[in-house]
Amino acid sequence: MVEHLLAKEDVASSSLVTRSIFTMTKLITRIAPDVGWLPISFANIYFIGRPGGKWILVDAGLPGRANEIVEAAEARFGAGSRPDGIILTHGHADHVGSALALAEKWDVFVYAHRLEMPYLTGKSPYPPADPTVGGAIAFLSRFFPTHSHNLGEHLHPLQPGKVPGMTGWRWIATPGHSPGHISLFRSSDRVLLAGDAFATMNMDSWSGLLTGRQTLARAASPFNIDWQATHSSVQELASLRPNVVGCGHGIPMRDADLPERVEAFAEKFRAPRHGRYVRRPARTDKNGIVDLPPAPFDPVPLATAASLVLVGIALGAGYLDNEKRR
Repeated sequence: MVEHLLAKEDVASSSLVTRSIFTMTKLITRIAPDVGWLPISFANIYFIGRPGGKWILVDAGLPGRANEIVEAAEARFGAGSRPDGIILTHGHADHVGSALALAEKWDVFVYAHRLEMPYLTGKSPYPPADPTVGGAIAFLSRFFPTHSHNLGEHLHPLQPGKVPGMTGWRWIATPGHSPGHISLFRSSDRVLLAGDAFATMNMDSWSGLLTGRQTLARAASPFNIDWQATHSSVQELASLRPNVVGCGHGIPMRDADLPERVEAFAEKFRAPRHGRYVRRPARTDKNGIVDLPPAPFDPVPLATAASLVLVGIALGAGYLDNEKRR
């Protein structure tokens, strides 16, 4: 197993690390003395703990990746090792996808904020994504699955402030991306695991999405359901002055000037110019969706459908022409 401390200059030129964001890898990269990072396709998971001791898993990646995560965990912590629990920053599919399979294999609890419960028990879907905010990930969000997950008896609510099994860490409510989104912070060395409160890659840009280039940016804009809350959460995290930042998407960052960079990012943070939730957030409660703003007109599905019809007509015409020649 290869471990690295991720200073910006270490990763910006590393094709291996950049490629690993979009390919299967079983290397856990060290971003702090007892914090490991594993990219699962375009989403990140984190391991907190030292080999031979207690550890926890933060987020669970995409569906169908449980075996990959188990192999990486055993490479770091030893064969047959299992965590004290799985903590979810939130319940979107790219963060909860393999949680149930892992919880069943390891026989551990999955912890999440109480306001995430309706989306993790199958009680309610999340507010729908907003593809009209524009950008790369917004375009792709039209094709993402929207079903909820049911973690059943494995799901437990987080207790105020405490991270189960881990001393020195606390969780912080950072809503906006989802109702019960949380981030994890350790004040002793100011390590921040921010989930999707923000990102360290520009997911609104096609080039940023494809290259994974390091930058501080909004996380998955079409899935933010309350932009004012998102901004407030970013400001709160910036006030912590983190030395290390690991987000749900993008290469983790550790720079001497990182606290100032995060602060500047928070000050300049802006919502998109238009979109379903930009001026009016989705309203939710402990049971799920309460009220949604009207969906803006989205011309892309119509354009896509029209394109498919035209392609079908063209193909059909070609087929008929061939039949006539016969």
